[in-house]
This record gives sequence, structure tokens and C-alpha cells, in this order.
Amino acid sequence: MGIESKIEELLKKRKEARLGGGEKRIEAQHGKGKMIARERLQLLLDEGSFEEFDMFVHHRTVGFGLEKQQYLSDGVVTGYGTIDGRLVYVFSQDFTVFGGSLSEMYAQKIVKIMEKAMKVGAPVIGINDSGGARIQEGVKSLGGYADVFQQNILASGVIPQISAILGPCAGGAVYSPALTDFTIMAKKTSYMFVTGPKVVKTVTGETVTTEELGGAQVHATKSGVTHFAAEDEEEALLLIRKLLSYLPQNNLEDPPVKICNDPIDRLEDSLNSIIPDNPTKPYDVKDVIAAIVDNEEFLEVQRQYAPNIVCGFATFNGNSVGIVANQPNYLAGVLDINASRKAARFVRFCDAFNIPLITLVDVPGFLPGTKQEYGGIITHGAKLLFAYGEATVPKITIILRKAYGGAYDVMSSKHLRGDINYAWPGAEIAVMGPKGAVEVLFSKELKAIKDEEEKARFIKEKEDEYKEKFANPYVAAKYGYIDDVIEPRNTRFRIIRALQMLATKKDHNPPKKHSNLPL
Repeated sequence: MGIESKIEELLKKRKEARLGGGEKRIEAQHGKGKMIARERLQLLLDEGSFEEFDMFVHHRTVGFGLEKQQYLSDGVVTGYGTIDGRLVYVFSQDFTVFGGSLSEMYAQKIVKIMEKAMKVGAPVIGINDSGGARIQEGVKSLGGYADVFQQNILASGVIPQISAILGPCAGGAVYSPALTDFTIMAKKTSYMFVTGPKVVKTVTGETVTTEELGGAQVHATKSGVTHFAAEDEEEALLLIRKLLSYLPQNNLEDPPVKICNDPIDRLEDSLNSIIPDNPTKPYDVKDVIAAIVDNEEFLEVQRQYAPNIVCGFATFNGNSVGIVANQPNYLAGVLDINASRKAARFVRFCDAFNIPLITLVDVPGFLPGTKQEYGGIITHGAKLLFAYGEATVPKITIILRKAYGGAYDVMSSKHLRGDINYAWPGAEIAVMGPKGAVEVLFSKELKAIKDEEEKARFIKEKEDEYKEKFANPYVAAKYGYIDDVIEPRNTRFRIIRALQMLATKKDHNPPKKHSNLPL
């Protein structure tokens, strides 16, 4: 056989591999409104940048007729490419081959690119569209999943890991995305669950649809499993590109710096009047965020889950930051179980990847009640406390209005190694609000007063006294817990100057194998 015929054979094999499970199955995939594996990579990566590995791999299972069904690539496309010129490693599951089910060789392909990503220090992006473990391979398939999980665990906090769910992801398959940093689902075409509707019906008697059990909207609003719910596959893949623009390549590098045309000394006069005079009246903290970040651009994470706290990425003078902000527009910005978990994980991600933290505080405390106490609010609240206290990245905190009780401590206070802590002039920093404080401090006096008008006058007088003595930023500033009381419209400039000053900050935690996070 001459070289020309050998090249011809190579090209033939490449063409065969690119067809996956064949034309009919590709048409079926398209008929569901879904792309095939390589089409997704084409959209995700810079044009012409994809380099594929292991195109000629196929399974080595004998039995159940599998030896007669050999498909090149074996159900997953792996390799590397670039996004905005930056290196990333990728795998894309191919539903046209055995329903995307994972085999021993399939798992080896994924592990190989994850190991390479760790060695060179580049993100891994996994596109999931699989029916789960390949049943015919038995424990080899299960072992393959565990090998992937182990790599996810070793890579955690070393390189960014992002999962796109663009089809089914069930059973053991769900745990790899759950171990990664961010999960993106596409509405109507993707779902995740440990056990499907049929098993649920058999075991519990519940009748539930696939969408109701594990659709994108369910995981975006109820479970918090997914960080982004995209309208379709295209939006999901473009979201990954956007997300990566805020992240470093690995834990030893800083995030990329963007070109910024937004003046650092831009004054935002609207902020001087954004806080209502009535302390119980809500406002939208996202308006504050939009006013201070570069070009009003903010990529919110888990937007529909625990909306009483807002988390996401933005830039100040082109430098990436993670923002955590209480949301007075929802449950008065109170901290509850879900908000604590959501923010704690976000804070820990930012700290792992050298992304400074900006915290905007307006918190009346932790949500009271038996549901929260029985659900473990103490432990879950401690997660956020732990995350801030452990973080060594630059931490800048602005108290916008309320910072009451233990929630003041938890929200990146000076006592948790906050680097710069500012407050707006109307900030109230105290053990509790004036009304509650007066009821506790003057309970005997209030019982003794029978006339309702006199009681109301007494309460008003004592509340005013309490505000003057405690519920203002100057008491905390007197002790150095607040570095400065700033004019709201100047917040952007003060944050940028603080970030510039903290650019070379170094902080260290005591040597240890690892901490024992309150899980």
C-alpha cells in the first residue's frame, strides 16, 4: 500500500469518526433541536482552533452484540482549542453513539484531557449529553465514572471547571458536573436527576415528568444545582465564553485585565438618593451594582436561586471582581439557608482563583423560624462566615444601609480580615434594629405605660436615642471597624483605588492538610 492510499485511508477514517453514530442519528439529534458534539465545539471555540485527540479510539467490549458495533471516537469528542485566544481543554459527549453512554475507553479519553489541563494549567469545559453508564460494560463503566470524578476532585481549586448540560444527564453522570465550578443548562432540551421519573413512580408513587423532576428551570430556581439556565444551546455555549472572560487560567495566575473606557472617577449622583428614607422600604441592589461597575456589565450567577443574595462577576477599571450583595428587594435581604450556601460557594471560588471580593451589605439578620432552625441555618450560615474568614484575596466591603447582629460579622466584616470596609452615611451598624432594641432594653418601662399615645412617644424618643448612640456608621468608625464613611456617588472611585492599593496583598492561613468546613 503506497503513501497515497494510506493518506486516503486516514481521510476515510476521519470522515467516519466525524459521522459519529451515522446520518440517521445525526438527523434525529437535529430533530430534537440539539446540535451534535462537534458542532457544539465549533460554536464554543475560536474558529479553526480545535485540535482533537483520540479520534480513532473505540470500545473493546465483547458481548451483547457490541463487538459488531464499533464507532470511532466511542461517543465522546475530546481535545483542546482556544476561547478569545486563551487555551481550554474540552470534551463533548456524542448522543448519536450509544446514546452518549459512558464506557471504559470513553472515560479514559476524558481523564486524559483533564490530566493534560492540570499539567499546563488551563480550564476544562465538559459538554454533557449522555444516557449514563453503558450497561453492557458493567463495572468497567462505573469505574470509568469514578476515574472522572477523581480527576474533578483533584482539579478543584487548581483549574476552572465548567459543565454544560445540553441533553440528558442522569444517575452517576450527574456527579461530575456537581463537582465542577459552574453548571449551565439549556431550557427544554436538558435535564439532570439521580433517578428518573419511572424509578420515582415505582419507589415513591409520585408521578412526575422529566422536566418537573430535573429540567433547567427546576435546578435554576428550586435546587440551585445549575448556575445558569440558558434559553437554548447556542446561548449556553456563548455564556461559557462570557464566563471565562472573568476567570484566570488556573490558581497561580490572575484574571485577565480588560480594556476599560469607563472613567474610574465617574460620579454616580443617583446613588446619593437611592436608599429610601424609610428603613423598611426596599430598593434593588442591582441598580447599585450597575452604577458602580464598568459599563454597567454584570454577569449574575444563580440569578433565580436564593434571590435575597446577589452573586456575580464584573470588572472595575478592567479588573475582574466577584460581587456579593444582599438584596433588599427580596425577603428584605435577610440571610437564610439557601442564600448562605449560594454565597459561600461563590466566595470560595473567587478566593481559589485570585478574584477580589466586593461585598455590598444591607442585611437585617438571619431569617428566624423553625423551618430554618430545623434545616440547619446555624451550620449553613457558618459556611458563609467560614468562606469569608478563610479568603485571602483582597476584600472590600461597603455597608449601604443595615448591618445587624451576627449578619454584620458574616458579611465580610473587618473582624474576618476585611481589607477595606466603608460605609455610606446612612448605614446602621448594631446588634439589632432600633425598634427591637427598645422593646428589649425598655420592656419594664413599656409595660408600666398604659396610655397608648404616651407609649408611642416614649418608643419614638428611645428609638431616636438608640439611632444616635448605635445605629450609625460613626460608632463603628470610632473603633476602626469602618475605614471611612464615604459619599455614595463616589463609591466606584473608592473601590477602584482600594483595588489598586491591594493589588500586591499577601495573606496566609496556617499550614494544614485542609480545613474542616461546616458542611
